[in-house]
Formats: sequence, C-alpha cells, structure tokens
Amino acid sequence: MTRRVIIIGGGLAGLTAAYSLTGSGYETLIFEKDSVLGGMLASYNINGYSIEKYYHHLFESDNELLHLIDELGLRERVEWLRATTGYYTRGRVFPLNTPIQLLRYPDLKVTDMIRLARFVMRSRKIEDPIALDEVTAREWILRSANRSIFDNFFAPLLKSKFGREMDRVSAAWLSSRINLRSNRGLRGERLGYIRGGFEELIRAIEREIRERGGVIRCNTEVDRITIEEGEATGVEIGGSFVPSDAVISTVPPSQEKKTPATPKIPELENGTGTHPTGSGIRYQGSLCLLIGLEERLMKETYWLNIRPETPFGAVIEHTNLIPPEEYSGDHLVYLATYLQEADESLMTAREEEVAELYITALEKLFPTFNREKVLWWRLARERCTAPIYETGYRKRILPYKTPIKNLYLAGIFSHPNYPERSMNGSIRAGIACAGEIIKAV
Repeated sequence: MTRRVIIIGGGLAGLTAAYSLTGSGYETLIFEKDSVLGGMLASYNINGYSIEKYYHHLFESDNELLHLIDELGLRERVEWLRATTGYYTRGRVFPLNTPIQLLRYPDLKVTDMIRLARFVMRSRKIEDPIALDEVTAREWILRSANRSIFDNFFAPLLKSKFGREMDRVSAAWLSSRINLRSNRGLRGERLGYIRGGFEELIRAIEREIRERGGVIRCNTEVDRITIEEGEATGVEIGGSFVPSDAVISTVPPSQEKKTPATPKIPELENGTGTHPTGSGIRYQGSLCLLIGLEERLMKETYWLNIRPETPFGAVIEHTNLIPPEEYSGDHLVYLATYLQEADESLMTAREEEVAELYITALEKLFPTFNREKVLWWRLARERCTAPIYETGYRKRILPYKTPIKNLYLAGIFSHPNYPERSMNGSIRAGIACAGEIIKAV
C-alpha cells in the first residue's frame, strides 16, 4: 500500500493534493523552493497587512474552491463585490460596464458594438468550448464577428496576454474566457475575495495538513526525482536521497535547466506508451509590479485593459475592489505582464530597472499620476506560470498518472486548467491526482 507521498511544489495543486491525501491517512512531504507557500497565490506582508504577489479573485463558478473554503471554515470571510472594467485608448480610460458606456467606446462603431454583443451572447451559449480547440481565436472572431471588432477590441487583449503568440491561440481559450468574465450586471462583474487576503486560505490548508501529520519544508529545492527501473523511488535534495512510495510533481515537465525536478518523459513527448497525450506544451512567464500609493490612480475602475504599446498589458487597482482602509490606507495597484521567451530581458533585469520602466510608462498613461505618491513597490516574476493555449492544446494535456510507475503530475498543465487556468482548476487537479494515488492502492 502506498503510504508516503512526496509532493514537489507548495502551490494550490500541491497543497490540495496533500490535504486530500492526509485526509485519507497518507504521510505527505511537501518540498517548496520558495520561503513561503502558495506559489502564484503567495502573498507579501506589508505594513501589517497581507496582499497577494499576483492579483487574484474568486468567481461564482469556482465550485471546488468554494467547497474547500467551506471545509476550512472560511466562508464567512468571503465577500462578493462588483468589479468595474475599462479600456485605455486615445489617451483616456473608457469604462465598459453599462450599455451606455459601451456605446461611448470610441474604437468601435455602434453597428460593431451591436455585433460584438451578439458575438458574446453566442459565445456564452457554447456548451463545450474545447470543440474550438483546432480553430484560432483570430479565425473565429473574423468569421463570427468582423475585422474591426478583432483589430479594435480583441487583438489588444490577445496581445497583452500572449504577445507574439497571439495568432496561435485557440478559440477554445477565448470562448472559455468570455464565459468566465461575462457575469456582469449594470454595475460591473461580480467577483469574490477573502477578507484578509488569500493568505488566509493558504494558512488554513497548511494548518490542516500539519495537524494531520503532514510535513512541509520551504526553502527546499528538489534537485531531481529518482527513477530506478522505471519507477519513482523518491527525490534528491542537496545530495541526500529522500525515499517515498509515490511522487507528485507540480513543476511543468520542461526540458529547461531552470526546472530540473521533473524528468524528461519520452512517452509523453512522443504521444506513445500508456498515455498517448502528446506533448509540447509551451509556457509563458508572469511579471507583476505591485505599487502602494498615497492616493487612488483611477476613479473607480478595478481592471483596465491597455490598448497602446506599454510594458504591461493591464492595470488592476485592487483597492477599487477592496477599500484601502483594509490596507492601512494604502492604494494598491498591480501592473501586470505576461512574458514570452523573447522577453527574457525583463525576467533578468534588476528590479529597480523594471520598476523604473513601469512607473515611467504609468506616468505617460496618466499625466496626473505623481511618482512622489509611490509609497513602496514590490516586484514578482516567475517563469512557466501559464500555458500558451495554442490550437491543438487538447492533445498535449498531461495525465495525472505517468508511464513511470508511482510518478504523478498535477498543475497548470492538467486537464482542469484547460481551456483556461484558475485557482479552481489547480484545486481540481490536486484533488484528482490524489485520487489516482488512492485508487492505485
């Protein structure tokens, strides 16, 4: 019977897998390379409060996440709020929350706006977005809407998300995104947030794992997974061998030297063997500059998409969702970017250089913005944080159970994180992967 399970990575997928396994009597060891748990959901502690390194919020459709929140006794801390969105174009912010505001958007004619509304409504009726896996988003928009709508509305959004890969992105991703983000009333989109921050969720999962006997070690990077005669037997850390009956890796199986923990699995790459899943998932990185301001940047907009060329693709003013009183009066703004391989300079540049680049760009967008009002800033950046959802991605999804005996995978590359990744998807992946181990006994 499999009893001891090593989990590489203390993000949501890894934590949820450990939570499920310890609940079924398994001994678990989590190894996390960073100093804190949470992965992309990790937080800063600033001026006595907690705030996520990367922007996060809940959706009403996040069923598994909300169920976990219930189990951990955090439901009373969940707040549901109206989040407003806007589009920056022609030197100003245009809110896009009410029919009148949509009609005022200057880059689309009224007839185009009506056609866009019909396109969105048709998209919401698609029951299986994955059926669009082999169609590019560009092709789908041009066929179902028109070129003006693509060029003036969707192209800037796709570019900010996928950069030069935008023309390879599948319509499955876009359809799923539209369904996810079209829960709007006349006052904006309904989003959820845990009062006190998502660190409350991470702490609650960690506490439950430890109380059940699970072991968690931060600042511990796994050098490699030990494979003997086609079977995972443990991991190596700093030259020492740690044995286990099974290993779950939440690290993308990349051939890059930057992610050595998960071995190359030819059966997955070639689409042969036990799991003919194909491979070739390509990833992009994430960069978020979080700045604390003395005063608000935007009047009411929570999420601002940017049309002009800027180093970042979106401005998220967190304190236009959660009031600044929750953060010692600081106004919190994320400047968010996705990085492709060609953007390596931003990944390796000094933090001060990146902050200067972003703050200077913010001054150009908002002439009334005064950098002297910046109280502090923090920079988070990470490689391989999001798949590039290109056409044919469905065939590349990785299985939980690999051809290597007792080696399992769960993370952003798993089925629940297609056609769009989410906290809910990572939780589903962690639970499902744990279930595969339990079933194998």
